[in-house]
Amino acid sequence: MTERTSRPAAAPVIVVAGALHDRGRLLAARRSAPAELAGRWELPGGKLEPGETPEEALVRELREELGVEVEPGERIPGEWPLKPGYVLWVWTARLLSGAPRPLEDHDELRWLTRAELDSVDWLDQDRPAVAEAARGLPAEPGPGARD
Repeated sequence: MTERTSRPAAAPVIVVAGALHDRGRLLAARRSAPAELAGRWELPGGKLEPGETPEEALVRELREELGVEVEPGERIPGEWPLKPGYVLWVWTARLLSGAPRPLEDHDELRWLTRAELDSVDWLDQDRPAVAEAARGLPAEPGPGARD
């Protein structure tokens, strides 16, 4: 009888995303690339780099992609598979400074109230996190919620 040696499965690459809240709204970002994702909406973020905590990666990614400073909140329970070998982890985040702009990987941003969340075509893997993040949004936006 021959024994097979099996290698342990490599740990998946963690992609962090932020459910960025401000004035009772959630930020949605429309992908501009890659082609198979372009035009669909997501919670912004990116890959965890070696030596970073997920929270540090979230702050860095939102600075790079949106030009804002954020404070990570709580991790939304769950993880969602992306392409093979990648998983999505999502945190709530609070805007500290800056006005979000689509600097990398996105061509449009929208602040959405709870009632507006279904008005965009979310990427499938973001839908459960968006539903969970919506629990933190008021049923009706507060004063000053419109830009």
